[in-house]
Amino acid sequence: MPVLTKHYRRYDFESDLEKALNRVDFFRIFHTMALRHGFDHFGVLHLTNEHETSPLASRLVLHDLPAGLAETYDKRHRLNDSALFRSFYRSTIPTVWRADDAADEGGADFTGQIGFDLILSIPVHAVNGTRYVVLFLGDGEDISRTKHLEIAYEANCAFDYFHRQVLANKAGMGLTPRETEILRWISYGKTASEIALIVSVSEHTVNSHTATILKKLDVVNRTQMVAKAIREQIIQ
Repeated sequence: MPVLTKHYRRYDFESDLEKALNRVDFFRIFHTMALRHGFDHFGVLHLTNEHETSPLASRLVLHDLPAGLAETYDKRHRLNDSALFRSFYRSTIPTVWRADDAADEGGADFTGQIGFDLILSIPVHAVNGTRYVVLFLGDGEDISRTKHLEIAYEANCAFDYFHRQVLANKAGMGLTPRETEILRWISYGKTASEIALIVSVSEHTVNSHTATILKKLDVVNRTQMVAKAIREQIIQ
């Protein structure tokens, strides 16, 4: 009886992935991948639920887009209005978007609005089920089916390592168990007085913990705090 061997991972950059330990390493890997396949930039986009309206800039967990581009887009447009965004909740098939044929079913033309002629979107997911999309953006010609499949496979491999080595190892961004508990109740819409009753502390203590959480997550209000906590997978 033949012996089955593990040949389920085959890629040309295996040694790079095995050595990658931090964001800088994976930035280089994704950036090089984009250039190698004829794109100018990449972005790894975090998905929550279809009705969550976080701006593009806050959803990008890793990217090499020109400085300020995502923020400029957010000032003028809503990511949720684009056909590209809506497609992520209808299908997990990698898709090529071109500016010259991006008729988007009544939504905004993300390709033209972000300023590129060609975008390849590759839905991916972590082992815990959290969904992301790897985007490759550029002004080159359309890609062949073979290249489409090749880059989709490479992106999945790179994301798998990126999530396990970086995104899944944040250790709560320094939050204590009590701070995480309070953060979770805040995400449920509870007020400081309600949380104080639930966890049996004073309202002053809840407010003090909340101020500490804001500082640790580097945000300025509760809405940003909850959005970042979900994006960084501190809470679900």
